[in-house]
Amino acid sequence: MVDLKYICHSAFEIKNGDKAVLIDPWVEKNPKFDWHKEPITDILLTHGHGDHFGNAIEIAKEKDIPITAVAEIASYVKNECGVKAKSIGLGSWINYDWGRAVFLPAFHSSSLPNGQYGGVAASIILDVDGVRIYHAGDTCLTGEMKTIKELYAPQIALLPVGGNYTMDVEHAAIAAKWLGVKTVIPMHYDTFPEIKADLDKFAKLIALGNTTCQILDPDSVK
Repeated sequence: MVDLKYICHSAFEIKNGDKAVLIDPWVEKNPKFDWHKEPITDILLTHGHGDHFGNAIEIAKEKDIPITAVAEIASYVKNECGVKAKSIGLGSWINYDWGRAVFLPAFHSSSLPNGQYGGVAASIILDVDGVRIYHAGDTCLTGEMKTIKELYAPQIALLPVGGNYTMDVEHAAIAAKWLGVKTVIPMHYDTFPEIKADLDKFAKLIALGNTTCQILDPDSVK
């Protein structure tokens, strides 16, 4: 059974049985999420910016688990931070104990905590017990989303809606249509003043395409 938990900003935990994966774990923003007690076996990073890289190193060291990311980030966490890493490119399935994932394009910049270039930014499709979840990372609206619908047919999309650095609610509503998903969980909003989002407007926009907006409250995390 798949259990999806919104931690904060763009951070999610996805569980399948007794295994769990963290995506973009800036978990310190939510003290209610006690990652020490969670059965985390993998960390996936969409790109290297601090609000996505987050607490990845701390968690990877304590749990003795790998971080999966594009080559530049994987090299950094392995050689500079001393943690396990899976270095990947875009466009092929990677198998895990909890399911599988494929890293795909996102249109955004990426840099590492030391200021070095962080490689290409990515989005991620996760295939967990037959449920396909699209984590868009940080991105603008892009025609790649039509290809993602055709090739992967995700059921759930985790979409940034805060604008300024990513899609805003109007562009994210189009993304939901192009992806063909039935459920959208908004992310990357309200953390900073410049990414304040009108979620009511977003919900109304995507409802026109028979898509449900499911707003998850990080304060309800246990």
